[in-house]
Amino acid sequence: MQLATAVIGDRETAVLIDAERGVVAVDEVVNGHFPTALEVLSRFTAGEPQERLVVTAGHRFRPVDDVQFTAPYRRPRKVWGIGLNYVEHAADLAESSPTEEPASFIKGDHTIVGPGEAIPLPWQSERVTAEAELGLVIGRYCRDVSIEEALDHVWGVVPVLDQTAEDILARNPRFLTRAKNFPAFFSFGPHITPMRDVLAAFGDIASVAVATVRNGVVHRANTVANMMFSPRHLVSFHSRVMPLFPGDVISTGTPGAVQIHPGDVAECRINGIGTLRNPVVAGAARPRIG
Repeated sequence: MQLATAVIGDRETAVLIDAERGVVAVDEVVNGHFPTALEVLSRFTAGEPQERLVVTAGHRFRPVDDVQFTAPYRRPRKVWGIGLNYVEHAADLAESSPTEEPASFIKGDHTIVGPGEAIPLPWQSERVTAEAELGLVIGRYCRDVSIEEALDHVWGVVPVLDQTAEDILARNPRFLTRAKNFPAFFSFGPHITPMRDVLAAFGDIASVAVATVRNGVVHRANTVANMMFSPRHLVSFHSRVMPLFPGDVISTGTPGAVQIHPGDVAECRINGIGTLRNPVVAGAARPRIG
């Protein structure tokens, strides 16, 4: 059972998705008002809404095709991005992967879009890339946790497309924040898969495979096992930097970035988890000065 936010009728609301039965609004299952998935994962463990659903909501399902999924939520406390976490991707950028500590950065919530929303290319950049990544969604307060306990604080995982203005970054590595923070440079969705379901399906999160896809063609794919720093390590490490709160996202790095142009469709494909697609469009023209 997966968690998402969808448009049902004239409103956005948190929903649960069952592969066989379809979609049900969370506030039809449990008491309360849940306009986004953030309210659900802040108040419930990954299993609670599902367990109540099995008993009480068999007649409330809608077909998946009848709803439009949006970003699960748009106001997390923070989004951590991880750079160069696969050796192969570092080679694309003529860089070496960090070996002692992860290379990380923070993205603002103004960068967030959901499935199907356009990625406008900023006029400041002539080379924007899309990077498919596995996102970790924090489910409960997390501070100074061990590597062994780290995944206990993760509600679930979600497909991510992380965009970069690579030509800006190439000018100076200190420009990383600017290169990563144009509008629509962080897409995630269409749904969050609970960690317990991931472990049940794959046995270990290390077996999950992530693919960067452009216009239906796989550009680069790799498994989580080939990360320099595992999801467990990333959660533990960043919890020692600052507190992690429910809804915070750690985007764990990409197997490969692909340059995108207007008219393209960028895609994050994670078999057994979900597929995220976004069209690419031309952004606003460079403003005239004077």
